[in-house]
Amino acid sequence: MRISKRVDHLAPSGIRAFFDLVLGMKDVISLGVGEPDFVTPWHVRERAIESLEQGYTSYTSNKGMIELRRDIAAFVKKRRHVSYDPEEEILITVGVSEALDLVMRAILNPGEKILVPEPCYVAYGPVVELAGGQPVFLKTTLDNGFKVTPQQIDAAAGRGVRGILLGYPCNPTGTSYSKKELEALARVIKKHDMLVISDELYDELTYDFEHTAFASLAAMRNRVIYLNGFSKSYAMTGFRIGYACGPADIIGAMTKIHQYTMLCASITGQMAAIEALKSADRDVASMKKEYDRRRKFIIGALNDIGMTCHMPQGAFYAFPSVKITGETSMDFARNLLMKKKVALVPGDAFGKSCAGHVRISYASSYENLKEAVLRIEQYLKKK
Repeated sequence: MRISKRVDHLAPSGIRAFFDLVLGMKDVISLGVGEPDFVTPWHVRERAIESLEQGYTSYTSNKGMIELRRDIAAFVKKRRHVSYDPEEEILITVGVSEALDLVMRAILNPGEKILVPEPCYVAYGPVVELAGGQPVFLKTTLDNGFKVTPQQIDAAAGRGVRGILLGYPCNPTGTSYSKKELEALARVIKKHDMLVISDELYDELTYDFEHTAFASLAAMRNRVIYLNGFSKSYAMTGFRIGYACGPADIIGAMTKIHQYTMLCASITGQMAAIEALKSADRDVASMKKEYDRRRKFIIGALNDIGMTCHMPQGAFYAFPSVKITGETSMDFARNLLMKKKVALVPGDAFGKSCAGHVRISYASSYENLKEAVLRIEQYLKKK
């Protein structure tokens, strides 16, 4: 066999596998891809264009431009109340996806375990496996708003468990945690001397309460690797700029791997990110307001037509149940696509325990959402 066993046994992305069906179909309303429907603000695009015109086409420091790291340090201190040294404790990565890969390879020895609350982003399990580790999935349910509990962490912790990978607000459920809830998790995590890989990419898109960074909690800063980026909140997916903040030894280890793989993130993307931070409050607020309007509409509409759906606290996803249909999530998504031309993501893509749900992205126009709900209702009435 020419392919490594580790890669050969890796399951392909459930999202991409389903959306291969969508390719070539006409008049499909796609509520599947987790990408903002907003264009990157003009002043950010303009700065990227100017940087090219001015000849900024070289490598940067492996760690990323010091100007960007300083701006991120200032932003995180102001918004998240955590201080990081831009020289030693911040690394610019090619999206948060690279940061996830780097941190797992930096902290895991073969066979060590990472706790992963499920439903979760499709890459969480695979990045642990590719680093030689073992993901241990903790099932959450609609009954408690898809939130992992301190009791679950306490029961799963033990020999060989290195840490927990927590994404919040969550993709695909939109679930997030209050400061009080995070403090309860933190007490158990400290008890078992675990690390926290905290993916807070959607932090600026938190609707019902103020987002709390895990690293800002008492005595947690030195055991948290805080991951964030510009893709979602800033509508900059194509620029591929993420960052990791954390203890110098872990960031240093991540930087070693980064040096031999990516070298550095795009200088064009980094300069655009510097510009984005200058007007973050204004740009993000306008997009967040529209996402919130769509959130309230789609959740209310889904529940009205019988698809039970909890209210997400953040991100731009709804995760309704399809049990009313008697179909599996894959069958429901496939039939809805073929019969009504609405594309959703089957819940199975986000973990084995997620059958019976589908993910709907409301990062689509209000008009598309209204039409999609009408088509879904028509489909349900013919069941």
